[in-house]
Amino acid sequence: MANVNTRIKIVSDSTCDLSDELLSMYDITILPVHVLKGGISYLDGIEISTRNVFEHVNSGGEICTTSAINIAEFQEYLNEVSSQYSAVIILTIGSGFSSCFQNAQIAAQKYTNVYVIDTRNLSSGQGLAVLEAARLAQLGFSAKEICTCLNKTVNWIDASFILDRLDYMKKGGRCSSVTLLGANMLHIKPCIEVVDGAMKVTRKYRGSFSKVIYQYTKDRLAQCKDVRTDRVFIVHPDAEPAAIEAARCALMEDGRFEKIDVIWAGCTVACHCGPNTLGVMFLRK
Repeated sequence: MANVNTRIKIVSDSTCDLSDELLSMYDITILPVHVLKGGISYLDGIEISTRNVFEHVNSGGEICTTSAINIAEFQEYLNEVSSQYSAVIILTIGSGFSSCFQNAQIAAQKYTNVYVIDTRNLSSGQGLAVLEAARLAQLGFSAKEICTCLNKTVNWIDASFILDRLDYMKKGGRCSSVTLLGANMLHIKPCIEVVDGAMKVTRKYRGSFSKVIYQYTKDRLAQCKDVRTDRVFIVHPDAEPAAIEAARCALMEDGRFEKIDVIWAGCTVACHCGPNTLGVMFLRK
C-alpha cells in the first residue's frame, strides 16, 4: 500500500452526481454546494435531498436555488487535508454555471500541491471527469499528468438531457410564460446539451416522455461513432420508470457500452430542471 503522503486525493463539489458506490470505490471526496429553500441554506445531499426540493415546490413553495461552495469552505477543507496527500485535485462544476471553480482557485493559491480543474460541465458529465481523474490516480499517474489528461478529457464529455416540463425553469427565470404555454400545448420536450461550457437547446422533441427519451438516446448515439465504451450514465432526479427503461433499452440495443449506470441526480438538477428530467452522458474518444 502506498504511503499516505504519496497518494493523490480527488475532490469534487456535489454537483457531479456520482453514486455512493462509485465514490467509495474510487475514494472520491464530495464537498456539498448550498441549496436555498424557503430562505434557509442547506447542504446538498447532507441536509436536503431532491425529494425535499420537490415536496417543497409541490406544496406551493418557491423554487429552490443553489449557491457555490465559498472560499472559506474550500480553505477549511484544504487546511485539513493538504498535508495528508502528495497532491489534491479539485474538479468543479463548469465555471460558466457557478463560481465554485473561481472560489476553489482562490482557496488553492497558498498551496503548492493543490490543483483545480474546470470541468466545463455539470451533473454526471462533470462526474465522468471526476471518475477519470480517480482512475488515473489509481494507476499511479502524477498530479500534473492527471491534470494534463483532464484538460483534454473535458472536451470529450457528451452531456445532454431532456426536460419533460419547463415550469421549474420558468419559476427560476430561465424561460418565459409564453414559451412554457407553447411547449405544453405542443408537448415539446427540449434537448439541452452542454456545448463549450454552456447549456444550449439543440433539438426539440414531441410526444410522450418515454418515447422521446428512447428517440433522444438513439439520436445521441447515432451522432457519436467513437465513444469510450467502458461506461455510460443514465441520470435523473426522479424520472418515471418507463423513461429510464426507454433509455436503457436504447443503450442495450446500441450494444457498445460495457456498463450502464443509472444515477440519481442531486439537488442542482432538481432545483433547476424538475423531477421528470433525464440525461444520457458518456465520454467520446
